[in-house]
Amino acid sequence: MAPLLPEGREQNSASKTWLRALELTARIDRAPTRTLPVVINELAEGFADKAALLSDLGSLTFGELAAKMNAVARWARAHGLAGQTVCLLMSNQPDYLAIWLGITRAGGGVALLNTNLRGAALSHCIKIANSQTVIVSADLQDALDEALRSGQIAANVWTHGASKSPFEHEVASFSSAPLTTQDAPLPRLEDRALCIYTSGTTGLPKAANVSHLRIATWSYWFAGILNTSSTDRMINCLPMYHSVGGITAIGSVLVSGGSVVLQQKFSASRFWDDVVRWDCTLFQYIGELCRYLLNAPENPNERAHRLRLACGNGLRADIWRAFQDRFHIPQIIEFYAATEGTFSLINVEGQVGSIGRIPPFLAHRFPSALVKYDAERGAPARDEHGLCIRCTRGEVGEAIGKIASGRAEGARFEGYTSKKESDAKILRNVFAEGDAWFRTGDLLREGDKGFYYFVDRVGDTFRWKGENVSTFEVEEAIAQCPGVEEAIAYGVAVLGTEGRAGMSILVVNSDFDLATLHSHLRAALPSYARPLFIRIGRHIERTETFKPKKAQLVREGYDPAKIADPLHFDDGARYQPLDAALFEKIQSGEIRF
Repeated sequence: MAPLLPEGREQNSASKTWLRALELTARIDRAPTRTLPVVINELAEGFADKAALLSDLGSLTFGELAAKMNAVARWARAHGLAGQTVCLLMSNQPDYLAIWLGITRAGGGVALLNTNLRGAALSHCIKIANSQTVIVSADLQDALDEALRSGQIAANVWTHGASKSPFEHEVASFSSAPLTTQDAPLPRLEDRALCIYTSGTTGLPKAANVSHLRIATWSYWFAGILNTSSTDRMINCLPMYHSVGGITAIGSVLVSGGSVVLQQKFSASRFWDDVVRWDCTLFQYIGELCRYLLNAPENPNERAHRLRLACGNGLRADIWRAFQDRFHIPQIIEFYAATEGTFSLINVEGQVGSIGRIPPFLAHRFPSALVKYDAERGAPARDEHGLCIRCTRGEVGEAIGKIASGRAEGARFEGYTSKKESDAKILRNVFAEGDAWFRTGDLLREGDKGFYYFVDRVGDTFRWKGENVSTFEVEEAIAQCPGVEEAIAYGVAVLGTEGRAGMSILVVNSDFDLATLHSHLRAALPSYARPLFIRIGRHIERTETFKPKKAQLVREGYDPAKIADPLHFDDGARYQPLDAALFEKIQSGEIRF
């Protein structure tokens, strides 16, 4: 049984950090029915009156969280939801966690729906979860009704938060005492607990299966990495329907008896005021949040906080030091992982720009490799024997993780609700006949001392003039130009040419100058990687997890008749305005590349 974590804390070396995480996760397997709902009931005994979840919409102590979870579990059993999947469509609030914990304790599963989806996309997510029951918050009722209508879905709908809500009234009528095994069998670690959806940036979302084992492992692993204790408070601005905002940021603190502050959404102007108001010690970020904070005007509270650590992914090298120094963040822990992935990387040493490494003594737990990638085929390259080719240090390749059988926490691939989607993520006969590896779809590079660096997404990398162009590296180069606040790079089709030409959309301030950008990129990038087209936007459309909507940008292309934003074209000497006449010359082939 994994213990509650100690109150004391000391400045730890990297090796102590890894060992602490290993110690906490090594014992999970010894108690096959000790799932997170069970842990919450245990915590309620020792921390009954201590705040567990805090928010402007209300708060729950550990005792109240356990009580509501237990009542929801009995409600779920009474409605025959054991063995069924329930869809949950709610914004960030304490009851969100209590509801899915209760349903999973009852033996059901919960599909965590993206609150930003509408229409066909929302209908799709409900359908692939194979769910006949939906719990929805009152503010999202209209969106759900429209999706059910358009998708012709019949479902039992329970509304949360409405006046005289039958759901809340019924739940309150059930006992809040912990369920006994006579009330309901204890779910086992290998049972599915949740469906968590991919962002769907390149198509409709997929629903990843997440077991109780995965939830427990994430919670205790990051509790060890972050060295959390009951004195910690985590500020969490990320959506609870995703694995980081909904499990990692919350579970890693709760299992230590600490508290989590749930924000409905991120606000750069209010962030530091909230950190101080709630007396937070930890911050879970996505890299773009850090950039937004860095671009925001100075706030009197930005150095008046007690944050000891920020943890997350996507913090780019070009702002890492500036972010850490300006806001006095003592430690940054960057990590790399995927909800459905079979391995992860963590940077506990503060290596600027790195997404992490796997210490040699953990290589057996997270077997991984970088393999050469063939951009033209859209798949890993193969040698004359049909096997994948390992990259040497410094070479860019797709990251893959070996899929283990059985209950090995670090290398399990639990797949999606769709077998077809699951099979598409598995790479077979990689280094030996019959082996199977998980494809991350990410291109990485291994640097000195085993640290890895993100290069690009497989779908984002494009070829131009016979060369592979990394959008990530182009974006980093553009971001270093004065006046650029945000930059997204992508490839667009040009009639009469092979591959895709580079294009970037920028958000700029008054310091920006196109001539400076042109000379800066000539010095920073090879000719094939410099964007031919520049779009100056007021903002960049992003998903709810701050990923740019590149597919939409690619579709819009560089046609001034379809785009209201100012467009510019690199004629070799400068970036000149791209109007209808110039667009026609490019389309007709009068201008050659």
